[in-house]
Amino acid sequence: MDGNGRWATARELPRILGHRAGAATVRQIVEGCCEIGISALTLYAFSWENWHRPSQEVRELMELLVEFLTGELDRLRANQIRLQAMGRLDHLPPEVREQLDRVMAATASHRRMILTLALSYGGRQELVDATRKIASLVQAGRLRPEQINEGLIAQHLYLPELPDPDLLIRTSGEQRLSNFLLWQISYCELYVTPTLWPDFTKQELLEAVRAYQHRERRFGNTSAALTNGQPRPTAE
Repeated sequence: MDGNGRWATARELPRILGHRAGAATVRQIVEGCCEIGISALTLYAFSWENWHRPSQEVRELMELLVEFLTGELDRLRANQIRLQAMGRLDHLPPEVREQLDRVMAATASHRRMILTLALSYGGRQELVDATRKIASLVQAGRLRPEQINEGLIAQHLYLPELPDPDLLIRTSGEQRLSNFLLWQISYCELYVTPTLWPDFTKQELLEAVRAYQHRERRFGNTSAALTNGQPRPTAE
């Protein structure tokens, strides 16, 4: 969800107002995803690298996160949306973690859509943490190195039950992945738009989905093989 700061700077506003405008966009896009039947939406809300931002901006972002979680609980319940989070959550301030845990517990039974917030998250950090878990099993004699495969690694990611993304939308025109879900997006379709996140609308969400629907997803295979019904490759 990139472009909040640039949106504010272009209007000669404090950066935090750009983040507030971005939070309003989150509400619209979550509603839009529900309306068109998206089953899982993951939002890159705060990266591991974002901890290096000025302390005042980090503090304001954490305060905005608490405000968002508090204000959106009723809306999540009304729309039967389950909230979950992924990342190094133990680095979050206690008040953020407390509110996050409260909202996740309150929506745990909802099944219409899974909304995942990537918080204190980095794709490389996720792989490091997964590797440490697997290494500890090997050290304890509970796993042999030759048993390690793609499926085992996937099982030790932060949220192994979450399906791999089909579509990644990158706002503000940036042509990079920025350490987001590096394992999970191996076969993900990319949609890059110059629109800054606070200006991203339900209409552009629909345009991104329509663009995705016209892609041919071969997963390393050929068009002919897919036409003949050859299955998508699975982790081994």
